[in-house]
Amino acid sequence: MSQPIYDHEVALNNGELKSLKDYEGQVILIVNTASKCGFTPQYDGLQALYDEYKDKGFTILAFPCDQFGHQEPGDDNEIQQFCSLNFNVSFPLFKKIEVNGENASPLFNQLKADAPGLLGSKGIKWNFTKFLVNRDGKTVERFAPATKPEALKRKIEELL
Repeated sequence: MSQPIYDHEVALNNGELKSLKDYEGQVILIVNTASKCGFTPQYDGLQALYDEYKDKGFTILAFPCDQFGHQEPGDDNEIQQFCSLNFNVSFPLFKKIEVNGENASPLFNQLKADAPGLLGSKGIKWNFTKFLVNRDGKTVERFAPATKPEALKRKIEELL
């Protein structure tokens, strides 16, 4: 059984450190994002999910990543502006990170171990891989980049 994710501390887009303990008791969707990806329009779907469920104890944590096809070339300020202007994103956006390799974020290392991909693979294959975390801070499922945010509604409602 996986450990709760609450021991991790991550940097918000503005550099401020944030403890995941601040999200204790909420259902969380953690996503590695990119601004220049074919899946980038999913920001609209993610924002719609956030708007629909945020008052019921749900949040989305977006972690920009430039490890796939150099699809997140901007700095943290440019990423913030892009998300705000193009998708009106109001859920938390974090500093750009790595999700695979020796410099991978410890949070993503835990998520990958707790919810392996297809055929047990640990690595993240592309942008917009999604991890659903229950109110106890335990990772319950990984979703492929192609899985549209609206397809997660039933799973989110079950956990709320």
